[in-house]
Amino acid sequence: MSRTKGDEEEYWNSSKFKAFTFDDEDDELSQLKESKRAVNSLRDFVDDDDDDDLERVSWSGEPVGSRTRPGSFQSLSDALSDTPAKSYAPELGRPKGEYRDYSNDWSPSDTVRRLRKGKVCSLERFRSLQDKLQLLEEAVSVHDGNVITAVLIFLKRTLSKEILFRELEVRQVALRHLIHYLKEIGDQKLLLDLFRFLDRTEELALSHYREHLNIQDPEKRKEFLKTCIGLPFSAEDSAHIQDHYTLLERQIIIEANDRHLESAGQTEIFRKHPRKASILNMPLVTTLFYSCFYHYTEAEGTFSSPINLKKTFKIPDKQYVLTALAARAKLRAWHDVDALFTTKNWLGYTKKRAPIGFHRVVEILHKNNAPVQILQEYINLVEDVDTKLNLATRFKCHDVVIDTYRDLKDRQQLVAYKSKVDKGSAEEDKIDAILSSSQIRWKN
Repeated sequence: MSRTKGDEEEYWNSSKFKAFTFDDEDDELSQLKESKRAVNSLRDFVDDDDDDDLERVSWSGEPVGSRTRPGSFQSLSDALSDTPAKSYAPELGRPKGEYRDYSNDWSPSDTVRRLRKGKVCSLERFRSLQDKLQLLEEAVSVHDGNVITAVLIFLKRTLSKEILFRELEVRQVALRHLIHYLKEIGDQKLLLDLFRFLDRTEELALSHYREHLNIQDPEKRKEFLKTCIGLPFSAEDSAHIQDHYTLLERQIIIEANDRHLESAGQTEIFRKHPRKASILNMPLVTTLFYSCFYHYTEAEGTFSSPINLKKTFKIPDKQYVLTALAARAKLRAWHDVDALFTTKNWLGYTKKRAPIGFHRVVEILHKNNAPVQILQEYINLVEDVDTKLNLATRFKCHDVVIDTYRDLKDRQQLVAYKSKVDKGSAEEDKIDAILSSSQIRWKN
């Protein structure tokens, strides 16, 4: 896209742009990939402190690629413009009425020195290619990102792109600054031309892919993503692009069907729990939560089936269980919660099993206001005694605490706990009965 001199100078006066610094390595492509953020970030679920913990899903209706709070699904474009410029950038204009103390005798080093001090000065006296390149090299030598970018803006305006690209190809520091600047101002056309000239095919592909953020129509965005599938991405990114396309394709089908069901008013789940937002362009983990909330019992053959999503996108068991648990607990569907953790062996015996740990199951159930009876059942499945007592005490599951101290034959702790239950309550009577029992050999 073409930009006027005024547009380029406005770059320095806008706080939404951040300055390039020498702390950056190459560019942000090594740190962030939009495709990874869009469909493969599965760490958006329940809070905890373990290394593999996930953050709670927020069904807030924020689309993929939108500005979100920290921890939510974000796009590559978010990572490029979240931070304001770190330092003052020199103006290239000439404020009306201001005295201009400059001379045609200024050398490149004099000019760069004035730019570093934030003084107004003109670069127009540098007319020959040799003078311009000498000015650029002087700017690079002082390691000031703002000055380098100011000079690059001048070169971009006064040199043909072929000459600019050719000269920057052998000046890698300046080249990185130009790439950063073009991404900041959104000059996608010049950026693509630059990557083509440099034969940087993967970055060219990623820049092309990034254009999907500007396409609002879901069908057009889907078709655009389809054109990205054959581009020269890395093997890992190619898989992410394919997943992104498949996810949006599926979301379009689910959205059309659910909008019809909701407007018809004949489906109970949509009557009791109206949708807060469209499912279109949502991250994968949010789509799974939505599916577990509205389509939990659907057959695997349907696109909206949670099991279908799990298999199609190879969602790990732990992530699936966390998401399904949060969705069903929010609906207070305790039977579904029970079935989620019930396994049957080849002899037909059932057993409770939780790949996320029963202590985390209890935390999620409590956050969703599960009845005490439900909490007690799952607290009793926690193997570590200290963790079990901690959870039971926090959530006032008195029977679990009393039974645990009885099993531990810890009379002192049982006597101490008696003061924490209501006088005349069934729990107090239970403690008295245990303390007076002659069948228990207390350890203290």
